[in-house]
Amino acid sequence: MNDRLTGKKGLVIGIANENSIAYGCAKAFCNDGAKLAVTYLNEKAEKYVRPLAEGLDAPIVVPCNVQNDGELEAVFNTISETWGALDFLVHSIAFAPLSDLHGRLTDCSLEGFLQAMDVSCHSLLRMTRLAEPLMKNGGSILSMSYFGAEKVVKNYGVMGPAKAALECSSRYLAAELADARIRVNCLSPGPLRTRAASGLKDFDDLIQAAESRVAHYSTITSADVGALAAFLVSDDAKALSGYVYHVDGGFSSIGV
Repeated sequence: MNDRLTGKKGLVIGIANENSIAYGCAKAFCNDGAKLAVTYLNEKAEKYVRPLAEGLDAPIVVPCNVQNDGELEAVFNTISETWGALDFLVHSIAFAPLSDLHGRLTDCSLEGFLQAMDVSCHSLLRMTRLAEPLMKNGGSILSMSYFGAEKVVKNYGVMGPAKAALECSSRYLAAELADARIRVNCLSPGPLRTRAASGLKDFDDLIQAAESRVAHYSTITSADVGALAAFLVSDDAKALSGYVYHVDGGFSSIGV
C-alpha cells in the first residue's frame, strides 16, 4: 500500500460493477490511502455498486443520474456537509441511445446527439463547477475518453464527437482553473471489457484489433488505468494538466 493519497478525499462517478474502469480507479485510490465518495446510477445499479463501495470503506454512497434534476447537486451537497472539501474527482460516464449509437453518425437524431453530449461531456462541466469551490487548496479532475475521439473507429458513431468534445473541454477547463491549482486531465484506455463497452456493436473486433497489434495487450486491465489515475490525482503530478493519457500499450501510436 502506498500512502501518497492519505488524507485526500475523492469522488468517483461511474462505477457500474467490478469490471468498471471507475472501479479500477477507485481501488487504486483506496490502496493509496484516499477516502472516497461513490455514486450509483439508480436503484437497479445500487445492488451492484454498494457492496463494492462498502469494500472500499467509502463513507459516502449516494445515487447520481446526471440527467435527473438536482441529483448531481445533492451529491456535492453531501460531500460539502460531510467533508467540507474535495481533493479529486473522476468522471467516468458516457451514454448514447442504442438506436443512435448503432447507426451512422449521418443519421443520428438531434435528441440522441444532445443526450450523448449531455451525459458524456457537459456533465463534466457541471461537476467541475460544483467541485471548484470544494477544492480550496487545489485539486485534480479526471475524465475517461477513448481513441475514437481522435480517429474514426468503426461502430463508435456519435460517441466519437462526444469524446472529442470531452477532451477539448478538459483542455479549456485546465486553462481556466489553473489559477486555482485545479488540474484537469483525460485518460484514454484502450478497449476493455466493461459494461459500457458491451453496448458497442462488434466490440470484440476492437479487442481483437488491439491484441493483433500490441504485444501482451490482453494483460491490460482497469487496474492499469487506476494506477495512472492514482498518480495523476496525487501531488506527484502537480505539474501535469490539460493532457490526454493513453493506457493502451501503445496501440494509439501504431500506424495503420
